[in-house]
Amino acid sequence: MKKVNIFLSAVAFAMIMVSCSAVKEMGTSENKLNGTWQLRTITTEGIQGKIKTQILSEADFNCFVGSLWNFNKKDNRGYYRISKNGNECAAVRRNINWSIAKDAAGSEILQYKRADADFKEIADGGDAVRFNVLSLEKYSMQLKNEMTIEGKPATLTFNFIRY
Repeated sequence: MKKVNIFLSAVAFAMIMVSCSAVKEMGTSENKLNGTWQLRTITTEGIQGKIKTQILSEADFNCFVGSLWNFNKKDNRGYYRISKNGNECAAVRRNINWSIAKDAAGSEILQYKRADADFKEIADGGDAVRFNVLSLEKYSMQLKNEMTIEGKPATLTFNFIRY
């Protein structure tokens, strides 16, 4: 019986360590993400020519280039801010609630929902926006999003630098 108790204790300890390790790993990504980022470029696959369409349920594709994104790890809130650019882009500051999760394959997913001024999720009928995290370093980040643009499947890669 003593051997069984020791074995069960060892198994329980191992499970706790694995759980803590997973939480620590998530915390590391959230720590890296914490702060303000500037979206420098968006590259596309599956679409050719100039893109003139709304993305992320917010603004024209080109309006997002140069936008600032803030992520606060303390409360998983943040915002993105699009600057006014003549008649093409209206100034927008959108609050978001965000998180980092893992998909079935173990890859990291950054997801967010649009929020109002009180950080209550906007009931706009949309699901959370999800990005595959391609890389997340101290000063750079690459996120990938697959969507339909002009009726065709497209992959957008968002390239950020720490601001």
